[in-house]
Amino acid sequence: MAQPMEQSIHRDPALFYWILFPITVVMILTGVLRHYATVLLASTPKKLELPALREQRSLLRGINLRNNAHSISPAAFATRKNYMITAYKDGAFLKDPGNRGKAAPNPMTDPAAMEGMMGMMKGNMAMMVPQTLIMSWINAFFAGFVIMKLPFPLTLRFKSMLQSGVMTRDLDVRWVSSLSWYFLNLFGLQSVFIFILGNENAASQTAQQMSQMSPGAGSTAMFQPGQDPDKIFQSEAENLEVLEHEYILLGVEERVLNSIASMG
Repeated sequence: MAQPMEQSIHRDPALFYWILFPITVVMILTGVLRHYATVLLASTPKKLELPALREQRSLLRGINLRNNAHSISPAAFATRKNYMITAYKDGAFLKDPGNRGKAAPNPMTDPAAMEGMMGMMKGNMAMMVPQTLIMSWINAFFAGFVIMKLPFPLTLRFKSMLQSGVMTRDLDVRWVSSLSWYFLNLFGLQSVFIFILGNENAASQTAQQMSQMSPGAGSTAMFQPGQDPDKIFQSEAENLEVLEHEYILLGVEERVLNSIASMG
């Protein structure tokens, strides 16, 4: 059976030095600059007042009780469960008990919520502006170049991802265009940024997108702007009420003896 002829393209070796290498270096430097720009633009988080801190930690206490209920005895769990459910339903942990049952305040009138929105906008600007400039730079100077060939076979599904800006139907899918190399660097430099800047860096495009999807992650805030804490407490009380407790150490003596007997 005849072997299929391998497709070859005669490329100028200078493409590596004038296209592939510059794009990679610029993307790394841009990520480092984005990290330090984000650090400089980030505002210092304000300290929470004691009632607000108590409100958040009380909700966290109920969540931890529900997630780790199997580690405590039935009597200890029942005591904690009854206390938390009663306190949640009575609004004992609310920072503003007088506002219970009222509509949630407008986030636009809350200074803390406005500050969070401004921080999110700063992060978006630090992410979008550099990428727009780099994209324009690559389209202006490097569009249409085929710069490298991957050493392993791929299916045709990867053709649109690896050959952006090169409209050739018969080109082998393993060839990579300059525009596609930019996108590969955009989402594939996470390990490099972790090596240079550490795990908690703001240089990665993926990390930026995840932080925008969950703006409360990594912060001390457990209530997003516009949320009613009383409704969240009521929901957590219902979760505790329907939780079926299974003690992990129930009958442990018999299990240990049976395992010893089976080994003997």
